Amino acid sequence: MAELKTKENDASVKEFLNSVTDEKKRQDSFTIMNLMQEVTGEEPRMWGDSIVGFGHYHYKYASGREGDWFLTGFSPRKQSLTLYIMSGFDKYDALMSKLGKFKTGKSCLYVKKMEDVDETVLRELVKQSAAHVAQSNA
Repeated sequence: MAELKTKENDASVKEFLNSVTDEKKRQDSFTIMNLMQEVTGEEPRMWGDSIVGFGHYHYKYASGREGDWFLTGFSPRKQSLTLYIMSGFDKYDALMSKLGKFKTGKSCLYVKKMEDVDETVLRELVKQSAAHVAQSNA
């Protein structure tokens, strides 16, 4: 079984975020970092070379595959800011309807810029998702 390549490491989060060349995306990244740190009470940590994660949990699938992952996190990707909402979005219809302009994948929330979303709603979404993941994996 292949080992997961994206792992928590000791690289500097601030150095990584300061290396984001797009000024607006860099500012938004620090905003998201502060929001996630406040909501989770966890220090930001690098996961792999491009994801900032907060907290961690251990998972084990029925297949036997297991590993460690973060409760919530984000990455300033070229196309958009990618926020990792690990519990997915099915439980959060009311919040999602008030969030603003975004796209989603299975557990990814894609935002072009922070002005596109309601920060209070985003804060609540991150809070509820991180709590759900932590509780489900306790």
